[in-house]
Amino acid sequence: MGRLYIQNLIGEKIFKCKYCRVDSASHDDIISKDFRGRFGRAYLFKNAVNISLGPSENRNLTTGLHIVNDIYCSSCQQILGWRYNRLEFEARGSGPLPFWCDKLGPCDLI
Repeated sequence: MGRLYIQNLIGEKIFKCKYCRVDSASHDDIISKDFRGRFGRAYLFKNAVNISLGPSENRNLTTGLHIVNDIYCSSCQQILGWRYNRLEFEARGSGPLPFWCDKLGPCDLI
């Protein structure tokens, strides 16, 4: 296995994986806080770092059936949230591809 590259974020408020404390997203990248995740409230980010994507799968969401990918911490492989599959998102003509992270899940604001 190769060397793991970890990107560090700069700012006062940084979301980190609560298991290994690797930076995941900046507070400045929050698009919305009005979403529901698996564990309750969730944040919508326009950018996330130090993540890897799981396989595409069909998932029933409140807006219907969608193709999504789970996102994992690239350091400890804990699930952090999910995102829409890029092909489905672009086919709908939406803007940049956002990421969802559960507020009460594995992302902590430091």
